[in-house]
Amino acid sequence: MSRQKTQRQPLRLRITAAAETALRAGHPWVFAESLREQNRTGRPGDLAVIYDRRNRFLAIGLYDPDSPIRVRVLQAGEPALIDPEWWSRRLDQAIERRRGLFDEQTTGHRWINGESDGWPGLVLDRYDGTLVLKAYTGAWLPRIRDLAEMIHARLKPERVVLRLSRNIQRTEAALSKDALNHAPSLPAATVHWRDGHLLHGTTPSEAVVFLSFSGGFSLYAARGGAVSAMDLDISAHALAGARRNFALNESIPAIGRCRHDCAQADAFDWLRASPRRQFDLIILDPPSFAKREAERASAIRAYEKLASLSMTHLARGGILVACSCSAHVTAEEFFAAVRRSAAGSKRSFEEVGTTGHAPDHPATFKEANYLKAIYLRFR
Repeated sequence: MSRQKTQRQPLRLRITAAAETALRAGHPWVFAESLREQNRTGRPGDLAVIYDRRNRFLAIGLYDPDSPIRVRVLQAGEPALIDPEWWSRRLDQAIERRRGLFDEQTTGHRWINGESDGWPGLVLDRYDGTLVLKAYTGAWLPRIRDLAEMIHARLKPERVVLRLSRNIQRTEAALSKDALNHAPSLPAATVHWRDGHLLHGTTPSEAVVFLSFSGGFSLYAARGGAVSAMDLDISAHALAGARRNFALNESIPAIGRCRHDCAQADAFDWLRASPRRQFDLIILDPPSFAKREAERASAIRAYEKLASLSMTHLARGGILVACSCSAHVTAEEFFAAVRRSAAGSKRSFEEVGTTGHAPDHPATFKEANYLKAIYLRFR
């Protein structure tokens, strides 16, 4: 990144003993309540050097005075000069980590997965010729222009679209949109679906996806041979995206043959009120039911209830796929909830398997390990 001349001298911080232990164990965050000493007031994006109780280097990271995660660690253990060459090497490492994962038909994947790729609070996704750069902390804003230039030079996309998480959108006016070739929305670029998913080749004749968002699962069910697929979501915007994605991929013969329907409704209400239409495949893909630790118990109950209601609509021999993206609900807790629902259905079933993060979504610490799915076949 070329504009480091505007960077002030790093902050000097000391933290609690417990936070020191967490950093040494590899955790990438320092919370506000863990700060003990600070040599000056920090601004978003300042480099912050953390020293231990013996005045030894512990870590360096990006400072965010407006976030409860006060420092997001870039480098720990050994000191490093955070200069343009360092950033370039870090980008190359993320790209190299994905070498061999994608074939020529894969036009959608993740290049940078935040902390797990050494880019804390930053995600970079590819959608054909468009790259979407999403920042989850205002600490990235002073570096966005330089980062966009580096991404353009290294990956050569048609455009880079900037997205800001809700907690920092109020600062968006401080950025020059021209500097990023910022676009109001993604172009209608086809996203192809790569073979190899557990559903591919085993998809039965009728599939439904509850809380479907933009249709990724139903599209893949169609690609696997489903005669019909239905997306159900309460969001009209999400269902419009699902219809658009089917239209963009209709040149694939299996998708073109599949009858695609959409239903706008609350999934719990639809499952309770609708006639007991039977499906050969049901996929549950809800948003996070637990956005904070205090919601964990209620989220587990909701997952269990959603699975139980869905099983009443599952045909004999059908498959249930239940997914969760709640970081506060562990994989063990989620799988146990779905298994309890299956046992309570009084139907004979077998567990086909469980899955977690895809290879382009590495998870290197607890909070990052949030994706999980379980597959059950009912005899």
